[in-house]
Amino acid sequence: MSKKKPLEGVKILELGNLVAAPFAGKLLAEFGAEVIKVEEPTKGDPLRNWRVMHNDTSVWWYVQSRNKKSITVNMRDEQGQKIIKQLVGKVDVVLENFKPGTLERWGLGLEDLREVNPSIIMTRVSGYGQTGPYSQKPGFGSVAEAIGGLRYLTGYPDLPPVRVGIAIGDLIAGLYAVIGTLLALRARDQSPDKQGQLVDVALYESVFSLLEGILPEYDLTGVVRERTGCTLPGIAPSNTYECADGKHLVIGGNGDKIFQRLMTAIGREDLANDPIYSTNQGRADNVKFIDHTIEQWTKQFPLKEAQRILDEVSVPVGPIYGIKEIVTDEQYKARDMLKEIELPDGKKVLVPGIVPKLSETPGEIKWNGPSLGEHNEEIYTEYMNFSIEDFKKLKEQGVI
Repeated sequence: MSKKKPLEGVKILELGNLVAAPFAGKLLAEFGAEVIKVEEPTKGDPLRNWRVMHNDTSVWWYVQSRNKKSITVNMRDEQGQKIIKQLVGKVDVVLENFKPGTLERWGLGLEDLREVNPSIIMTRVSGYGQTGPYSQKPGFGSVAEAIGGLRYLTGYPDLPPVRVGIAIGDLIAGLYAVIGTLLALRARDQSPDKQGQLVDVALYESVFSLLEGILPEYDLTGVVRERTGCTLPGIAPSNTYECADGKHLVIGGNGDKIFQRLMTAIGREDLANDPIYSTNQGRADNVKFIDHTIEQWTKQFPLKEAQRILDEVSVPVGPIYGIKEIVTDEQYKARDMLKEIELPDGKKVLVPGIVPKLSETPGEIKWNGPSLGEHNEEIYTEYMNFSIEDFKKLKEQGVI
């Protein structure tokens, strides 16, 4: 008998579009939550039309919305707002990422929903949070990465800041939305009156929270951490090194014992045993010399041979993978991170597996991202007990 999923029985109403909140909904759905995704009736979530398309649907959509149920509601319509409130009375969590004030204008703000369901948890993802002088500004993940401090640190010091190649700001916020939702569910279930609460996730704060010791370092010493390309400031050696075949190897030799093993492996026992380099501070003070020494060695070997030598002495090392290398890698395959799914037309395609791995109650892919309004009839007639006549009428009126 299979065990219940960790979030089985938790019902979530997802009102968000694009990346941040829907990414959170995906993660929750993978571990058993029933996620009902509300979309605009005619076009749906804009993500359906982003990037690489297959038969008029984004392949990203099939990943981002897996295990979710799609219904359509015009939330600008008074009848649509009533439907949302009815649904709120039946769920545990509302997950949204509209610009602050939008849902309030539609009569669907937190206080409106609490009148329907005092136990409701409302997880809100926005650029700047629900309060503060910037709260009413539109905010995208790209801007959050900029003012959150990440872009300033990304790239080389003599070139303009660059972005990470994915929507990292949105995805980080999505992770915090999951964490906050789980914390709020735990708090509600421990509360005698089952009181819900607001989970307020700001994109810029999500990014800012990852900046390690940069704030106290600046406040204490006035030091501003700058862009350093491939290196990790103040931690050495940790860099990217060119090999004889022109490929690049990432080596992390910044542990004291690891550094000794690394230097011994490359034939520099003199550095391995030099007290100057026995601590990270000493190595950081001489990082250019150390990096030059390591690259002199890596340039003598093709990447695979250099990696083999360092693997044998337990030095953290690895090549820089593109997606071509990922899909053939034995570790990805062994960990079930390359899942094959079937698209509606029968075409098979690889999608990312599930993270994290739970030994007893693992997540699963039940179905791919649904077609627009695929679950309308199920939700409206079975879940909400609308008659078939009322269901058809709402559809004809464009409410759903």
